[in-house]
Amino acid sequence: AAPAGAVAFSVKHTDGVSVDVLLRGRAEPEAVAGAGTRWPLDEGTALRFSMSRASSEVNDNKVTVSFYAEGGKPINQAGVFLTGVGISLDVDADRDGVVEKNSPHKASWAWGAEGHGAILLVSCDKEFP
Repeated sequence: AAPAGAVAFSVKHTDGVSVDVLLRGRAEPEAVAGAGTRWPLDEGTALRFSMSRASSEVNDNKVTVSFYAEGGKPINQAGVFLTGVGISLDVDADRDGVVEKNSPHKASWAWGAEGHGAILLVSCDKEFP
């Protein structure tokens, strides 16, 4: 997706986004801490970005990639807007009939009448072969 003549790129992102540059032949990705670092535009190079918290509004985070020609002349930019969606499985972990978002018993299990922890029933049969 890089423009013709591009030989390097740099990345900027908002605070709510984490960006790693994955370079071919390297085991560990390089974290993008701030603007200014340029990477060669080689085949097999990829960007991986993620968000660790839900957005407060739609498109409130952004990643911008700038492309450069030989000699460092800027050619073009590409950007993507991101919206982080929070997903949570809330359960009646203490089995009192109330579903609580932050029950302390979500992370453990105890058997019996005074026990705690979610009971999950899964249907694994083939209803539609």
